[in-house]
Amino acid sequence: MAANYTVGGPNGGWDTSSNLQTWASAQTFIVGDNLIFQFTPNHDVLEVSKADYDSCSTSNPTQTYSSSPAVIPLSSPGKRCFICGMAGHCSQGMKIELDTLASSSPPSASPSSPPTSSPASPVTPPTSSPASPVTAPTSSPPLETPPPPKSTPTISPSSPSTTPTSSPAPSSDVPSAEPPTSSPRPSPSSAHKGSFEGSLIMGLGLMMTILLAL
Repeated sequence: MAANYTVGGPNGGWDTSSNLQTWASAQTFIVGDNLIFQFTPNHDVLEVSKADYDSCSTSNPTQTYSSSPAVIPLSSPGKRCFICGMAGHCSQGMKIELDTLASSSPPSASPSSPPTSSPASPVTPPTSSPASPVTAPTSSPPLETPPPPKSTPTISPSSPSTTPTSSPAPSSDVPSAEPPTSSPRPSPSSAHKGSFEGSLIMGLGLMMTILLAL
């Protein structure tokens, strides 16, 4: 907001008895503020260049204010110089130099909301799996080594045994070591039976011959 500054106030004014330089150096002027000069009819206000300010020259003022109160708006940044135009008043201390600063009103800072810290997710402790009970090794009785199996002899199929041919009876010239055994004589019934069988066989053979011939 614009501020109004009464030159030399509150205990002094635009006159030769006030320490105007000390008052000006204690103020901070910003673009938009207003200077208010209050003075009696034997004073006025001249705005001059820096060179005329230093030499108290009144011949080339940029602005002249002769009626009180004189309200001068500080509309632009930079240095500005003011003196009293009455003869001898400037050299007696009726002069001020001030520096107007650019508008430094900071932009209305929106209340910075503190960063919302997301609730920390609860740290889940690692679930320890129940330790499996350690089973003590049971001592097993020593295994008895079984005796090697008895090898069963494999019987290879026997080749048909060749019946040894009876060697020819020893010549009758060689005397036998054993006494000759007397063979039993056939009974008359056995001889009759043999002759009957022989006759039957012969008959059958004859019949077969006749049948083959037919």
